[in-house]
Amino acid sequence: MIRVLIVDDSPVVRRLFRDGLSRDPGIEVVGEAPDPYVARDLIVKLKPDVLTLDIEMPRMDGLTFLRKLMKHYPLPVVVCSSLTRAGSEKAIEALELRAVEVMSKNQEAGPAMVNELVRKVKAAAASRIDRRPPAPVRAPAAPAPALAVPPGGAKRGIIAVGSSTGGPEALCRLLAPLPADTPGIVIVQHMPPLFTASLAGRLDHLSALHVREARDGDVLQPGLALVAPGDRHLLVQGRPGRYRVELRDGPRVGLHKPAVDVLFRSVAKAAGADAIGVIMTGMGADGARGMLEMRQAGAWTIAQNEATCVVYGMPREAVQLGAVSEEAALDEIAGRVLRALSKRPAAVV
Repeated sequence: MIRVLIVDDSPVVRRLFRDGLSRDPGIEVVGEAPDPYVARDLIVKLKPDVLTLDIEMPRMDGLTFLRKLMKHYPLPVVVCSSLTRAGSEKAIEALELRAVEVMSKNQEAGPAMVNELVRKVKAAAASRIDRRPPAPVRAPAAPAPALAVPPGGAKRGIIAVGSSTGGPEALCRLLAPLPADTPGIVIVQHMPPLFTASLAGRLDHLSALHVREARDGDVLQPGLALVAPGDRHLLVQGRPGRYRVELRDGPRVGLHKPAVDVLFRSVAKAAGADAIGVIMTGMGADGARGMLEMRQAGAWTIAQNEATCVVYGMPREAVQLGAVSEEAALDEIAGRVLRALSKRPAAVV
C-alpha cells in the first residue's frame, strides 16, 4: 500500500486528489495539509511514502519547502503545478531539487488528471531517492578529449533518446558533456505541454548543443537536439544525411503522448544502422519494443543501468526483450554514444 500525503492550499484540489487516489486499491491517502508548516508536522507523524506538492502556497512556497525537505527528510515528491509558462519553469526547478515527477494541475481535465496523478504517484513510490545534496550540472567550457566526436561523425548519424521518471536530470547528465558538433539528437521525455519547452530551455543552458522544442518539419543537423512537445508524437522521416522530424497528434500510445516507442520505431525505419538509441530511467515499458526494432535494423542501443536509474523500468523492459546492445551508468552514456559513433561504418547518403 502506498501512503500519500497531499499538500495543497486549495480545499477543492485536496478533495479531488483524495477522492481520486483513494479509488485505487494500492493507494491510501494518510493526510492532507494546506501549507508546508502543517505538512512538516504531518510528515513526521504519518511517515508517508509519497508527497504531492503544490508550488504556489501561502506562508511558504513549494520550492522553498522542497529544498528544506530534501535536505532534512528526503522522500519521493510529485509536484503539481499550474499549466502556465511560469508554472512549468518552477516545475523544472523542482525537478532539479530532486522531485521525481511533475504534472499539470488542471481541474477541468477531471478524470484524466486524476488518472495521471495515480500513475505518477505509483512511479514516485517505485523511485530511488538520492539522499546526497544535488550536484550542479554545468556544461563544460570545452569537451574533454574522451568526448570528442570522431572524424566524420558529425556529418552522419542520429541519436534517439527516451526517458520518463527521473529523465530531466538524466538528460542533463547525458547532454552536458557532449560537444557542439554531436550528430542530431531527438528526445522524448514524458511531460505535459509547456513543461517540455521549459525543459528544453534548461537543457540548452547546460549544454554546448542547441536544444529546443521540436517543430514540425525541422531538419536534423549536427549540434541540434530536439525535444518532443508534451502533446505530440515525434517521428523521424527521410534517409541518412537528410533527416527531418514530423509531429503528429492522435491517440496516446501505451498511455503516452509523446511516446518513446513511436520515436524509436520511426528511427528504425528511417535510419537503421545509422542510428544510436538510448533508453533511460522511467516507469513502465515505453520504448522497449521500439528499441528492439532499432537494434534489429542495425542500430547500436544503450540502456541506463539499474544502479543509476531513479526508476529501472523502461531500461529493464528493453534489456529483457533483448533490445539493448550495452548497459551503462548514467555518467558514462555520453562517452558510450560517441564511442559508438566512431565504430559505426559510414552511412550511404
